[in-house]
Amino acid sequence: MFSSAGPGLTCSGAYDPVDESEARVIIIGGGATGVGVLRDLSMRGVKATLLERGGLASGTSSRFHGLLHCGGRYAVSDPEAARECIEENAVLRRIGGACVEGAEGFFVLTDQDDPEYARAWLTGCARAGIRTEQLAAREALRLEPRLTPALREVYRTPDAGVDGFRLVWHNSASARRYGGVIKTYHQVTAIETRGGRVTGVRARDLRSGQEHLLPCDFVVNAAGPWAGEVAALAGLRVHVLPDRGSLLVFNHRFVSRVINRLHPSSDGDIFVPLGTVTILGTTSAPASGPDDTTPRPAEVLRLLELGGALFPQIASFRILRAFAGNRPLYAPPDSAPGRGVSRNFALVDHEAEGLAGLAGIFGGKLTTYRLMAEKAADLVCAKLGVRTPCRTDKEPLLPAQPPSLLRKAARHFPLSGVKAAAERAGALFPLLAERLAQGDGTELLCECEMVSRAEVEIAAADENVRFLHDLRFRTRMGMGTCQGAFCSLRSIGALAAAGLLPEGEPVAALRSFFQERWRGLRPALWGAQLREIELGRAIYAGILNFDGIDDEAC
Repeated sequence: MFSSAGPGLTCSGAYDPVDESEARVIIIGGGATGVGVLRDLSMRGVKATLLERGGLASGTSSRFHGLLHCGGRYAVSDPEAARECIEENAVLRRIGGACVEGAEGFFVLTDQDDPEYARAWLTGCARAGIRTEQLAAREALRLEPRLTPALREVYRTPDAGVDGFRLVWHNSASARRYGGVIKTYHQVTAIETRGGRVTGVRARDLRSGQEHLLPCDFVVNAAGPWAGEVAALAGLRVHVLPDRGSLLVFNHRFVSRVINRLHPSSDGDIFVPLGTVTILGTTSAPASGPDDTTPRPAEVLRLLELGGALFPQIASFRILRAFAGNRPLYAPPDSAPGRGVSRNFALVDHEAEGLAGLAGIFGGKLTTYRLMAEKAADLVCAKLGVRTPCRTDKEPLLPAQPPSLLRKAARHFPLSGVKAAAERAGALFPLLAERLAQGDGTELLCECEMVSRAEVEIAAADENVRFLHDLRFRTRMGMGTCQGAFCSLRSIGALAAAGLLPEGEPVAALRSFFQERWRGLRPALWGAQLREIELGRAIYAGILNFDGIDDEAC
């Protein structure tokens, strides 16, 4: 575990401790929807605690294609979902600009696609309020020169990229500023009831093994694909189907805007530029369970084949890694499977089933997380007699940072890197800027994502940064071309020197970190990526002997 502070480190502007026994509401699930509910309730003055069995954003919110939907994908098949997407798209750009990247997308009709679908799509977009603008093929190819020249039609839309890791962390920081409590690595083991009403939750601290009883008046199940397992703890059944989607990450941005194929939603038809990479997604298949998130080589090959319709040279692009996540689709028993299930969300009050004090928020998309959270918080507040209205659609996630802070930090750090660091650090950026301005910790531990030692140390001082995986989510350390081969070792050394040691011995922490990276690297081991992995293997297995092989015993 990273300690709460190290030499010369403070969490100035961080979070006052709140007695969790005061919590009126327990939220289960630390993804975008869960932290969204926590933020909404905390802003309304409701004492709430969030429990997450892993780290923040360790589930679906970190395992998607990074698309901030304009709603175009649902304009024909799901008009209500399309309308919600375009409305929340505008809200998130307004309140969470540091998490949003890019201003537009293209919907591209290729010579393999049906022009009649394009007519229905345009009608659906107009009805949902989605702005479209047709571009000449020549102009589209000028803006995106790697696109296939076999274009029939191209339309501009308000799609964008969104960083799910950053969105979750900024929501959590805002919630804590209003008194919300977050307990990561706490697994819910029981939902306590008496007389047909929820009275509390039992949770096990997965680090210490201790089990705690947390009394409360209300529980919100926001556990995504694990929502069915949570409901079962109360003797209830909800029809949440984990739908598995695999994606590819390329090691450079070969597009400047989101590219959607203009046809009925299918596999391998979205390209999203995000940070230093481009993401291609996604597949759709029933998952064996919510933890079924290991990508397969066959899925990598299928995505490459499908993506070639938009980018014919895709097979020559370097793949960085593959990953998979599970959509938490809410599907009553008579629903169609897979892509036939609505991407809308459902709010279920279990009082109708005889258990008061428990509600679940199921389905939906990251784009609509705030709306989902608002509806759940409205229900909770109505039950608790709280009349304070929602204002999460108006108040920014982050306080405004004066330009002088950027200039101050940039004296010892590249300006582009400082801007990215400011967006990641959020409310803690003044502390980071002060350290960088003093020349303290300006060396880059991760050149791929331009993460400084100061940023790593400040992030590690957060009570919810427990492992290197949390540090990766918080700073993007280890997400670039080297996939942690260099920056992970540097980070461990810096944290040890600062008195911020990971839980367990450093070697075990590094081994766990690389094992997780290996899961995504293994399905795409060929070409340049294979050479990169061999370099990492030479460093850690050869020079540092991470495998612990005794040469004399061989």
